[in-house]
Amino acid sequence: MSEYKLQLKGVCKSFPGVKALDNVQLSLRPGTVHALMGENGAGKSTLLRCINGLTDYQEGSLKVDGAEIKDFTGKELRQFRKSVGMIFQHFSLLERKTVYQNIAMPMECWKYPKEEIDKKVNELIELVGLEDKVKAKPRNLSGGQKQRVAIARALTMNPKILLCDEATSALDPNTTNSILDLLAKINQKTGITVVIVTHQMEVVRRV
Repeated sequence: MSEYKLQLKGVCKSFPGVKALDNVQLSLRPGTVHALMGENGAGKSTLLRCINGLTDYQEGSLKVDGAEIKDFTGKELRQFRKSVGMIFQHFSLLERKTVYQNIAMPMECWKYPKEEIDKKVNELIELVGLEDKVKAKPRNLSGGQKQRVAIARALTMNPKILLCDEATSALDPNTTNSILDLLAKINQKTGITVVIVTHQMEVVRRV
């Protein structure tokens, strides 16, 4: 996997009555794992949404591989988002779909061939250790298993950056450790850059 440098210089973002990001400076080395810590309301999620192009920033520079994100056209932004995976605190799985179908969804939306989807999904199911849950629905999964599905789904498009927005906050300590170990394994195996946003010092220590 090629290097994918992410660099923020003086990034500012304001909403009515509040400045969510104020002169953020950040440079992430490709292929490494990073933890960003802050209390609730500190702007962590806003920062991630700026990085993946879901929220614009009003001042400063946010570059990926030397390209300024806010300068992307609509088509360029859609292509860029394929290179950024994201997982959330509450999993965001579709309850009526199986584990396999939830993971396959991004590739289906981009109209990948069925054979390619099947190959990729089965590889990811093995990577996250859910071989015995392929046909299970989210209601039959534990919190940790749901997060593993979400991680696999975020990896379907072969992203170069994986953003984790409080991804372990809803999990117990043992399950949190297993998910952090999985993220480390994925980083070591694929070379993906991982950014873990959290308010939990235990998570930072573990990372």
